[in-house]
Amino acid sequence: MSEKRVKDYYTECVRDEWKRLVQDAYHRLEFETTLHYLEKYLPERGRILDAGGGPGRYTVELAKRGYEVVLLDITPANLEFARRKIKRAGVQDRAREVVEGSIVDLSRFADNAFDAVACLGGPLSHVLEEGKREKAIRELIRVAKPGAPLFVSVMSRLSVLVIELQLFPHELEAPFFVPLRDGGDYPGGYGFTACHFFLPEELEQAFRSQGITPLEMVGLEGLSSRQPKAVNETARRKKRWRIWMETHYRTCTHPAIVGTSEHMLLIGRKDL
Repeated sequence: MSEKRVKDYYTECVRDEWKRLVQDAYHRLEFETTLHYLEKYLPERGRILDAGGGPGRYTVELAKRGYEVVLLDITPANLEFARRKIKRAGVQDRAREVVEGSIVDLSRFADNAFDAVACLGGPLSHVLEEGKREKAIRELIRVAKPGAPLFVSVMSRLSVLVIELQLFPHELEAPFFVPLRDGGDYPGGYGFTACHFFLPEELEQAFRSQGITPLEMVGLEGLSSRQPKAVNETARRKKRWRIWMETHYRTCTHPAIVGTSEHMLLIGRKDL
């Protein structure tokens, strides 16, 4: 049921999801901070799996940078849209594979098939069953070559609790709130789709239990999390924005910041 709910939700908002990461300075923080850490840890060249890559924002960007990219997503509408964007960007020669599938089952790909694996924007958060999340993590690791980096971003439980207080305080009395607070699971139906919101230590332990030692944990919105108005206003002043972005990158890996950011990114490496 939760998988169908997720697929239906993203079928209805393909264009919004494509625009989401670049619609303003605040939303670009997630995108640009992710790219910053991709640049830091990706090999100079190679084949990348964009697992759960939605309408292809990261696929197109990585293909422009010369990588061979395979886009996998569960929603056919996303894939149809992505194919058009790939063609429009002129990167069909580097993003040739656009395939339907779930991150829980990557059996179409051989072991050690990719030089890097990315699962960005929260696909792992949309796997509600714990056993399936564990399987998805095993699959993401399995298809990575020994020594390959893995990049996985999810949605934060602490941040969503603050959002509930700020924007939807009436939902504190809703039946879903206590299970969300205590376990991270949100069934969908109240303005968003089914989602598991992570604590940072939970995400880190999920990968450690599969033999991956995280290299870095990053709060993608960082100190700016839940401050869209202030961020967008600051971005209009070049000097102030430069100083704030320096501040962002100096602080976004601090443990106190990672857990309270709207999205957090784990970077790990598969053992040789």
